[in-house]
Amino acid sequence: MMDADLVELSVLAEIVPSKEDMDRLNGIASRLIAKVRGYFRDNGLDVDVRLAGSFAKGSYLADQDFDLFMLFPTNMPRKEMENIGLKAGKDLINGQLVYSEHPYTTGYFEGIETDMVPCYHLKSTEHIVTAVDRTPFHTEYMNSHLTTEQKDQVRLLKKFMKGIGAYGAEQDSRGFSGYMCEVLIVKYGTFRKVLEACLKWKKGETIAVEKPGPRMKSALVVYDPVDPKRNAASSVHEDTLALFQRAAKAYLENPDIRFFFPRKRTPLDPGELEWICARKKTKLVSVMFDKPQNVVEDNLQAQLWRTQYALEKKFAEFEFKVVSAVHMLDDYRMTVVFELENDILSENHKHRGPPVKVKKASEDFKRHWKDNPAGEPFEEDGFWYVISPRHFRTATEFLEKETELAGIGRNVDPDTKVIYDHIQTLNAVDPGLLTDLLDPKDPWTI
Repeated sequence: MMDADLVELSVLAEIVPSKEDMDRLNGIASRLIAKVRGYFRDNGLDVDVRLAGSFAKGSYLADQDFDLFMLFPTNMPRKEMENIGLKAGKDLINGQLVYSEHPYTTGYFEGIETDMVPCYHLKSTEHIVTAVDRTPFHTEYMNSHLTTEQKDQVRLLKKFMKGIGAYGAEQDSRGFSGYMCEVLIVKYGTFRKVLEACLKWKKGETIAVEKPGPRMKSALVVYDPVDPKRNAASSVHEDTLALFQRAAKAYLENPDIRFFFPRKRTPLDPGELEWICARKKTKLVSVMFDKPQNVVEDNLQAQLWRTQYALEKKFAEFEFKVVSAVHMLDDYRMTVVFELENDILSENHKHRGPPVKVKKASEDFKRHWKDNPAGEPFEEDGFWYVISPRHFRTATEFLEKETELAGIGRNVDPDTKVIYDHIQTLNAVDPGLLTDLLDPKDPWTI
């Protein structure tokens, strides 16, 4: 068993930028700020310019980008503020517009990926106007609360979260943001103390670094130190929380560099995947949609989760039992794969009708099923039942007819769907995705 101090020193040696890299990035950052300030000055605009994010807090990893915030006067109309900020991004970094809750531009400055974000210059977080107005306050708070040593502890926690697959507030990861990692270090002091503390968290755990805010319902509630009305952990899904707790326990028992730098898993081949299905007596079915090219990827990830959940629920309504499901978004397609107890059902099923004591509904039910080929309606446990033919017997037919009616994501176009049965899925779907579905493993165990 490796010593935790040795593991963490080895990790820090890999992820802390060298002095040369820091000096280079600081120089580029200074030139970026000067250029943007000059742009607004030349255009006669009173706009404060600041860097935010992990670079501005000194807790960034070796791979770094810039988050540059343009703080506009509060008396400027929001649409005007956004338009001027977006034009600045286009003019200065040839930025591409990103549509999200609050639009911004993303591009490159001297080879460094840079986001330019317009927001309001507020005195406090009492009257937040846009979703990003509190971000500069996050930077100020962390710069006044994190010591130099703790910034390395933040780096360890971030890299640990990335290694185990729990990092990022985006919809595909549903995990811990960089800011959340910083908040946890402020609260508990060190990387290892965060791991020790999380083992005691219960579902719905509430944590306050400064003062608590209103009651909130979430897998984890961490009141934002600069705005207690906000849950800084709202993105953390209960599955991700469980993963973090499982990894924390495993690391504390047996520290290993693999928690930070997991090995890449070799996907199983179709024959191995089929053997697992045969052993488990399960079947696969999948559906692919064209990926729309004009929708923000984070929004598409949210819609892909919605599509997966909606189809799982619809499968259950038609008595197909879903064992597990996964999805994937690539450059051209959106894929959802289901592992089912069976992909072909019996010809008939037992259909429940109204309660016997509801006379009008009972009469209507009996009248409707009077000439049913499989038999007359019958009473059982206070309800009417009838043996009736199924609407669909196969999972592929179900997906063909019901996908559009299931409540899938708004930008998921059912007209582009391609459906694969068990054998087709084994041969057409990404083997890495199928490996994760049929033989899931924690990253640090690979």
